[in-house]
Amino acid sequence: MKEILNKYFKGDGVIWGILFILFIFSLLAVYSSTGTLAYKYQGGNTSFYLFRHVKFLILGFLVTYITHKIPYRYFSLLSQLLFIVSILLLIFTLFMGVTKNEATRWLTLPGIGINFQTSDFAKLALLMFVARLLSKSQDSEEELKNVFKPIIISIIVICGLILPANFSTAALLFVTAWFLMFIGRIQAKYLFGSIAIVVVFFFFFLSIAINMPSKGRIGTWKKRIENFINEDSRTNYQAEQAKIAIVTGGIFGKGPGNSTQRNFLPHPYSDFIYAIIIEEYGLIGGIFILILYLILLYRTGVIVKKSLRTFSAFLSIGLTISLVFQALINMAVAVNLIPVTGQPLPFVSMGGTSILFTSVAFGIILSVSQGIEKDKIKMETETEIETKNA
Repeated sequence: MKEILNKYFKGDGVIWGILFILFIFSLLAVYSSTGTLAYKYQGGNTSFYLFRHVKFLILGFLVTYITHKIPYRYFSLLSQLLFIVSILLLIFTLFMGVTKNEATRWLTLPGIGINFQTSDFAKLALLMFVARLLSKSQDSEEELKNVFKPIIISIIVICGLILPANFSTAALLFVTAWFLMFIGRIQAKYLFGSIAIVVVFFFFFLSIAINMPSKGRIGTWKKRIENFINEDSRTNYQAEQAKIAIVTGGIFGKGPGNSTQRNFLPHPYSDFIYAIIIEEYGLIGGIFILILYLILLYRTGVIVKKSLRTFSAFLSIGLTISLVFQALINMAVAVNLIPVTGQPLPFVSMGGTSILFTSVAFGIILSVSQGIEKDKIKMETETEIETKNA
């Protein structure tokens, strides 16, 4: 059995294990939390959303498997094309996209009728593109100085196009790209200068939003912030229900399928799935999920340390930071540390194409971990040949 796994599932075995455990938790949590949704829209057929979710999870595993077979160097070649495509898709989404809950984030795939968030595609494209630019500018301080401008422009363009419909995703992507630039040795004055610009822009944007009518996405953002600050349970309904789920879960939880707050929490299968996990599996289950993402970050750190190529190092750590930050934000929302953002728990929350893009990210990380061993063998072989010829 071990030989079969080693033959077909290349790369870091711990990351494969994390993916499989998240798969199991996702199945259990989504099946438990979609009961009310099933009775409301599917006539009580509780298996409908489970089977739909299983299909996406299996497809996600398949996407991860295929992606991890692709040598990571090809992602460097593709990054420029994907970056341009992502800009075009985001622009098209702003004007022609599908609107849900006053947000225009989705495009409908022709022929199959599936909606997908173009911001998920743009996140991958931008991080690949930034990793490529950084990897090609590590030879001198002058190159790093010159590369900052194209990097920050690319970040501003992508985040600016995402911002009108999805503030939290734009902010998360900027922070991830900023950390990637920090790891890539961009000078501190440029890094903190970019933060200053963003802070000024944010307060300018906030001052305009406060004085505008509470309509559309601006109204949604204002309401979420006001609800987070307001301690009145009548206006902060989501946070109160999440707190009840967490408190009643206790240390060991109520057990799989025994959640009661799934009947009261809005979106218990996506935005607040972490609260449902704690309710059913207790504080132990919640900490276990948190540790899984932290182990993912640690294992990627090991991959980066072993990497012989700068692009592979920047690519893998950038994607991992994005996944881990997203997970931490989802958890922080569930425990009422920050306002509601709408960020799903990666590879756990119910979703469609969001699971597939997360799977691509996992596949790329595994591709890098697999490629490191090949790079090492190649370098050792070249060294032996040079030694013999000397």
